[in-house]
Amino acid sequence: MVGGGALSRLGEFAASTRAHRAAIVTDTNVGPHYAARAAAALAAFDPAIVTTPAGETHKTRETWARVTDELLTRELGRDTVIVALGGGVIGDLAGFVAATYMRGVPLIQVPTSLVAMVDAAIGGKTGVDVPAGKNLVGAFHAAQFVIVDPDFLVTLPAREFRGGLAEAIKHGAIADAGYFDFVAARAADLCAAPSANAADVLHLIERSVAIKAAVVTRDARESGERKILNFGHTLGHAIEAASGYDLRHGEAIAIGMVLEARLGEALGVTAAGTAAALTAAFARAGLPAATPLDPADLVARTRTDKKMSAGRVEYALPAAIGRFERWTTPVDDDAVLALFE
Repeated sequence: MVGGGALSRLGEFAASTRAHRAAIVTDTNVGPHYAARAAAALAAFDPAIVTTPAGETHKTRETWARVTDELLTRELGRDTVIVALGGGVIGDLAGFVAATYMRGVPLIQVPTSLVAMVDAAIGGKTGVDVPAGKNLVGAFHAAQFVIVDPDFLVTLPAREFRGGLAEAIKHGAIADAGYFDFVAARAADLCAAPSANAADVLHLIERSVAIKAAVVTRDARESGERKILNFGHTLGHAIEAASGYDLRHGEAIAIGMVLEARLGEALGVTAAGTAAALTAAFARAGLPAATPLDPADLVARTRTDKKMSAGRVEYALPAAIGRFERWTTPVDDDAVLALFE
């Protein structure tokens, strides 16, 4: 569901899962703003609120263990619905809790950041980070409901809003050139005043959700087409981790998309000018397109990513803005290192 005031209907959606108890998993940034409202909407389910420290550095097996132990201490059983109330980190973490607690319980995603609304909460991927890389321990566990309430964006920091635009630009880049042009053209105004451009923000959320949901519906387990959603993420995840998560997810993915588009152009897979179009779009959104991080370290990190196959890293490289002709392209490390020369 996408719409203002959707949080007030949380109890209605929870009832549809046939659960009798609820656990709200949130963090120290989001909880003070919205946990009490979520709990009020779930009053009939005697909700527990479990709060974790905010930030990607806390999306770990240790945090997963603390959350699950707290649910056990509160004697929550298999008749519990987990409510992920937060951004992409909480969505991944709480989703993994739901996938594994009592061998799997219902999940409702309530994304509060733009990146989670347009991307992270859609598609059923859950997981935690480990020292070797992002999201390397996890499970597919689809939410029974995703409640997208644009009203949450009122309290979202500007930097986090810009990061969400990176994923929206990605959706246009992989599937809809017209939508790419829309986001690129409106990016500066949306970043400057999201509330004053509420209709455009709503259109952005709805179109991104539609694009991702359509791809996921056709390939839920990422055996083929869904791999195009990884555009920018092979190098982007390496950049994010190498920065110690000082770079936000959207910022790292923006850089990753530009680099991977340049890689595609160099290999003759991607139309000339694609990287330039992406760079211009990210500039309007106030997002970076380059990194000073050590190229050798970044390439080494890609080899521990989930996209390795037969000793080579597979990249999702578009044919042009809005179009893919192959889901992935295996690339030798030397070709990637050449991007930085």
